[in-house]
Amino acid sequence: MANCNETIRELDAFLDGELPDDVRDHIHLHLDSCMDCLQAFDFQAELKLAIRRKCSTEEMPAGLLGRIEMCFNTDLDEDGIIGPA
Repeated sequence: MANCNETIRELDAFLDGELPDDVRDHIHLHLDSCMDCLQAFDFQAELKLAIRRKCSTEEMPAGLLGRIEMCFNTDLDEDGIIGPA
Protein backbone atom coordinates (compact mmCIF):
# COMPACT_ATOMS: atom_id res chain seq x y z
CA MET A 1 0.00 0.00 0.00
CA ALA A 2 1.21 3.49 -0.79
CA ASN A 3 2.31 5.62 2.13
CA CYS A 4 2.37 9.41 2.37
CA ASN A 5 6.01 9.77 1.28
CA GLU A 6 5.51 7.55 -1.78
CA THR A 7 2.25 9.29 -2.67
CA ILE A 8 3.72 12.79 -2.49
CA ARG A 9 6.83 11.70 -4.42
CA GLU A 10 4.70 10.21 -7.22
CA LEU A 11 2.03 12.94 -7.53
CA ASP A 12 3.42 14.44 -10.76
CA ALA A 13 3.68 11.06 -12.46
CA PHE A 14 0.22 10.13 -11.11
CA LEU A 15 -1.34 13.31 -12.50
CA ASP A 16 0.39 12.81 -15.85
CA GLY A 17 -0.79 9.18 -16.13
CA GLU A 18 2.79 7.91 -16.19
CA LEU A 19 2.58 5.24 -13.48
CA PRO A 20 2.05 1.50 -13.90
CA ASP A 21 -1.51 0.41 -13.13
CA ASP A 22 -0.63 -1.26 -9.81
CA VAL A 23 1.21 1.81 -8.46
CA ARG A 24 -1.55 4.12 -9.68
CA ASP A 25 -4.17 1.95 -7.96
CA HIS A 26 -2.25 1.98 -4.65
CA ILE A 27 -1.87 5.75 -4.75
CA HIS A 28 -5.54 6.18 -5.64
CA LEU A 29 -6.52 4.07 -2.62
CA HIS A 30 -4.19 6.10 -0.41
CA LEU A 31 -5.67 9.38 -1.64
CA ASP A 32 -9.15 8.06 -0.80
CA SER A 33 -8.14 7.60 2.83
CA CYS A 34 -5.60 10.35 3.54
CA MET A 35 -6.84 13.92 3.71
CA ASP A 36 -3.33 15.42 3.87
CA CYS A 37 -2.22 13.70 0.66
CA LEU A 38 -5.53 14.48 -1.01
CA GLN A 39 -5.02 18.17 -0.26
CA ALA A 40 -1.50 17.98 -1.73
CA PHE A 41 -2.94 16.22 -4.78
CA ASP A 42 -5.64 18.90 -5.21
CA PHE A 43 -3.04 21.66 -4.94
CA GLN A 44 -0.73 19.99 -7.46
CA ALA A 45 -3.61 19.35 -9.89
CA GLU A 46 -4.75 22.99 -9.68
CA LEU A 47 -1.18 24.24 -10.13
CA LYS A 48 -0.70 22.09 -13.26
CA LEU A 49 -4.02 23.30 -14.64
CA ALA A 50 -3.14 26.96 -14.02
CA ILE A 51 0.25 26.56 -15.68
CA ARG A 52 -1.28 24.74 -18.65
CA ARG A 53 -3.91 27.47 -19.04
CA LYS A 54 -1.37 30.27 -18.80
CA CYS A 55 1.12 28.67 -21.16
CA SER A 56 -1.42 27.71 -23.80
CA THR A 57 -2.71 31.24 -24.35
CA GLU A 58 0.60 32.99 -24.91
CA GLU A 59 3.00 32.57 -27.78
CA MET A 60 6.45 31.26 -27.06
CA PRO A 61 9.03 34.06 -27.00
CA ALA A 62 11.13 34.30 -30.13
CA GLY A 63 14.24 32.12 -29.94
CA LEU A 64 13.09 30.10 -26.91
CA LEU A 65 12.39 26.93 -28.88
CA GLY A 66 15.86 27.09 -30.43
CA ARG A 67 17.50 27.47 -27.01
CA ILE A 68 15.51 24.51 -25.66
CA GLU A 69 16.49 22.38 -28.66
CA MET A 70 20.15 23.28 -28.11
CA CYS A 71 19.92 22.12 -24.49
CA PHE A 72 18.56 18.74 -25.53
CA ASN A 73 20.31 18.55 -28.90
CA THR A 74 16.96 17.71 -30.55
CA ASP A 75 14.29 19.35 -32.65
CA LEU A 76 10.79 19.95 -31.28
CA ASP A 77 7.80 20.26 -33.58
CA GLU A 78 5.04 22.82 -32.95
CA ASP A 79 3.31 20.38 -30.56
CA GLY A 80 6.46 19.95 -28.46
CA ILE A 81 7.12 16.43 -29.77
CA ILE A 82 10.81 15.55 -29.77
CA GLY A 83 12.37 14.34 -33.00
CA PRO A 84 15.93 13.61 -34.07
CA ALA A 85 18.21 16.61 -34.47
